[in-house]
Amino acid sequence: MPTIRTLAAASAIVTLAACTTNPYTGEQQASKAATYGGGAAAVCGLIGAIDSSKHARNAALGCGIVGAGVGAYMDVQETKLREQLQGTGVQVAREGDNIRLIMPGHITFETDSYNLRGSFYPALNSVGQVLAKYADTTLRVTGHTDNTGSRQYNQNLSERRAASVADYLVTRQVARDRMLTVGAGFDQPIADNSSEQGRATNRRVELYILPKTS
Repeated sequence: MPTIRTLAAASAIVTLAACTTNPYTGEQQASKAATYGGGAAAVCGLIGAIDSSKHARNAALGCGIVGAGVGAYMDVQETKLREQLQGTGVQVAREGDNIRLIMPGHITFETDSYNLRGSFYPALNSVGQVLAKYADTTLRVTGHTDNTGSRQYNQNLSERRAASVADYLVTRQVARDRMLTVGAGFDQPIADNSSEQGRATNRRVELYILPKTS
C-alpha cells in the first residue's frame, strides 16, 4: 500500500499539474486531472502510476466510483503518449475517458501492404512502453482503407493492418488478450475519397485505449 509520504508526493504532483504547458502550442492550460475532479480524486487515480502492482492499479480504478480516478489514470497516460509521440505523425486524441491514437497509413505501412515500415518501429515502441506500464485498459485496434479496390480486398487489408499493429505491440510486452483487432475496410472514412489527399487520410490504423469497466 502507498505510504502517507507517497500520497503527499502525489498530491503535490497533482497540484503542479493543474496548469500545464501544451507541448504543441506552448500555451498554459488546465490539465484533465483537475478537470475530472480535483486533487484528492486525482491522487487516487495516480496511485496506479506510482505503484505498478495490480492492487494499486485496481485501487486507482476503484476511485472512479467516487471521483476522478479513471479520468486521472487516463490523463497520466495521455500525457506520456503526447510526450513520446511528438513529431512522429501519430495523432493523440482524448475523448472523455478514452484515448485514441490515429496512425496514418503513409507512416505506418508500405503502399498496399500490411507490413509495418521499419521507420515506424520507434513510435510503436513508445506506444508499447506506455501501454505495458498502464495495464488496466483494454485496447481496440481498427484498420481503415480508402475506397480503391473491391470491398472484400479492402476488408482483408484493414484486418491485416490492425493485426500487424497488435502483433508488434505483443513484442513490446502488451498482453494480446487486452487487444481486439477490427477491420473497418472503407466504411468509416474521415475525409473525401474523391481526392488523393482524402484517400491518404482515410488509410490509417486507429488504436483506442479504454479503461476497464470491471
